[in-house]
Amino acid sequence: MVDQAQIDKDGNGILFNGSAKVERIENVAGQRDVFLLQAVYEFERSSQICPRPGQFYMIRTKTSNGYFKRPISVYHSEEFADAASGKRMLRLQFLILQKGEGTKELCSLKVDDDFLVQGPLGNEFALTAELKDAAPSAKREICIVGGGIGVAPVANFASSLPATSYDFYACFKSGTYGLEYVKGNTIITTDDGSAGIKGMLPTALTAQKIKECGYKAIFACGPTPMLVYVQKVARECGIKAFLSMEHRMLCGAGACLGCTISTTQGSLRVCKDGPVFDSDIIQFEKPCPRRAPLAEGQEADLSVDMCGIHFENPLFAAAGTFGFGQNFRGFADVNDWGAICSKGTTLEERQGNEGERCIEVPSGDINSIGLQNPGIRFVTKEIIPQMLKLKPVTILNLAGGSLESYVEAAKIAEESAVPMIELNISCPNVKAGGMAWGTDPKAAFECVSAVRAVVKKPLMVKLSPNAPDLRAVAMACVEAGADALSLINTIQSMAIDVDKGRPFFKNVRAGLCGPAVRPIALRMVYDVVQEMNKLPVEKRVPVVGIGGIATWHDAVEFIMAGAHAVQIGSAIFANPNVAKEILCGLKAFMKSHGYATLEEMRGIAQ
Repeated sequence: MVDQAQIDKDGNGILFNGSAKVERIENVAGQRDVFLLQAVYEFERSSQICPRPGQFYMIRTKTSNGYFKRPISVYHSEEFADAASGKRMLRLQFLILQKGEGTKELCSLKVDDDFLVQGPLGNEFALTAELKDAAPSAKREICIVGGGIGVAPVANFASSLPATSYDFYACFKSGTYGLEYVKGNTIITTDDGSAGIKGMLPTALTAQKIKECGYKAIFACGPTPMLVYVQKVARECGIKAFLSMEHRMLCGAGACLGCTISTTQGSLRVCKDGPVFDSDIIQFEKPCPRRAPLAEGQEADLSVDMCGIHFENPLFAAAGTFGFGQNFRGFADVNDWGAICSKGTTLEERQGNEGERCIEVPSGDINSIGLQNPGIRFVTKEIIPQMLKLKPVTILNLAGGSLESYVEAAKIAEESAVPMIELNISCPNVKAGGMAWGTDPKAAFECVSAVRAVVKKPLMVKLSPNAPDLRAVAMACVEAGADALSLINTIQSMAIDVDKGRPFFKNVRAGLCGPAVRPIALRMVYDVVQEMNKLPVEKRVPVVGIGGIATWHDAVEFIMAGAHAVQIGSAIFANPNVAKEILCGLKAFMKSHGYATLEEMRGIAQ
């Protein structure tokens, strides 16, 4: 185990924090999403720690789109002398499951690429005093268990032990990987029966088996359900189990307390107090029941019925990002969308804001377009008829400044063939000194009521996230007659041109959108749905989620928060095929998780 006192005494120099060079990277044993990453860095034994079995490194690519490093366990390590320079080097091997953005980037590295490395971190697998002091025995008294990518640290541990001292249980969904350094007796299980015994860990390792084999301790790493099972059978047999816990991390150094797990000793840090823990102290959360997948041949129904309108799917192109539906024809299939919200349209033509209109920022953009559009008369006469020829439902986004301009534009929209209106109340109220209509419940009620009085079409009101009390604004809109709510619009922000020493936008403030706003948008959708659920069922209206949605996972989050549908905006700029990709992912998720309709998962997080 790393001596914390020694680290505190000698400082960070005892750990490595710098660049390593990729020496080898390849798929493991035909596993499409599992990679072996082999890297080297200069190693000074006198001042640096050599990794021990069970420890991990925080690593990331130098040009990562992710913000933090990823904790990856050491699969194998060895010291050697570089033939050319004679310098002492450390060779590391990591097994990486390509899953999220950060691991995908790591798996995309090439030979000779440099990447950032920090470690070794955490504690190690260590033999109990009983096993250390035991006389040589013909029995294999150590039981090692690895599940999926969790075989990496336990395989490293196995390589440090005599091959005759342990049995190694390796469990995979399909095929095998990560067993090169396991020299002891190996028992393999696979869910699909492609290798070894068909089934999961309980098929091969039971309490009876543990007693028969005379195991004195179990060392395990893998998915949580597997570790829960190991904890259970170890207790039944009265032996110790040591579990390596996987966890999301921020600092990896024990400073932020962001990776704690619940134990009988309080909240302990996986990065510093672990990742290896005595299973007796771990308090696992009660698992959520898993739904059975849909039957073979059964497909999920992604359609949505809202405000008396049928939508083929829950993906709406957000206002201001898809023009009037014609701009992306040729880039992508417009028919992938369930609806298209038009460019924000005002009573009279607008030229929009002067100066720079957009700037990219981490995970999104800030924009100040200014609602440039040809005016409601031109839009309803020349553009809406063309939009109505498209397969997606047409939604007219209506904006204004004064109450009179909203009402007059709404009258014209009502006479058009457009099936639904989205009322943007994030616009400045000119009579209130520029404060948006949607930031105050009374102003929102006044605006929506006035438009409702002249409109019979379904009316969806788009809310501003800049309201001090968005719940109150949302309920005011419902009381005023809104048939649906969409939220959120962009978040007020700004940028500064450091070369000129002045605000980047002429209007100073502009709207932030993109993945950066998604957690905020999700929270606001959750809050509004929660408030909506306090109303009698007959008074509730659908909510459409907006804000940084770019993947099927994002869409699922909003639907589980209670959204009937989602609008996608800035993601279209990065990926014109985003609707098609989200639909494919959404269908696959619903099928694998047993959701036949969106209604079955809508609002379950509430």
